[in-house]
Amino acid sequence: MNHIPLILGSVSPRRSKILQSITSNFTICHAAVEEIHNAADPVDTVVRNAGAKYAACRRLHPEAAIIAADTLVWFQGRLIGKPRDLREAAAFLRAFSGNSQIVFSGVALGMPGERLPVVRVEASSVVFKELSEEAIQGYLQRTVPLDRAGAYDIDENSELLIAGYCGSYTNIMGLPKELLRDWLRAQRLI
Repeated sequence: MNHIPLILGSVSPRRSKILQSITSNFTICHAAVEEIHNAADPVDTVVRNAGAKYAACRRLHPEAAIIAADTLVWFQGRLIGKPRDLREAAAFLRAFSGNSQIVFSGVALGMPGERLPVVRVEASSVVFKELSEEAIQGYLQRTVPLDRAGAYDIDENSELLIAGYCGSYTNIMGLPKELLRDWLRAQRLI
């Protein structure tokens, strides 16, 4: 196993929880970058944002292996990010009622000395139940939705909202565990 420091370029508690389920040997780096939102292309958006976060962390940690990610919801031809407030969160959930969406994550991965990362994109689909106003308000009272793309967390009270999903569960949370585990093993970091 390599003794190279591992950096997670994210302050997301969900991403940290996912990586923690694979290895506890990592440090958090706050990758403060201005994210882009290309409304016509969700894949380009998550790739470019993950790459920018990677570059910000690489400048601070040239000696480390770095993981950086960006996650967005693609719904009816538009990008859905984090809601501005509870009113917008409720509006998102009303729109999602009885519909499906795709969650895209771009993940930028790189070892020391690699200026440019390897970037992978994971896509998972989520199908929502028909949601009553009571169900929406109940979810918003139980869950803090403002720091989550789409105003929901599949790992927290999702039984109130979600009928099913296809693809990586942890991708819907914000970081595809399977992809991470494979890369970390290939790099001999776990």
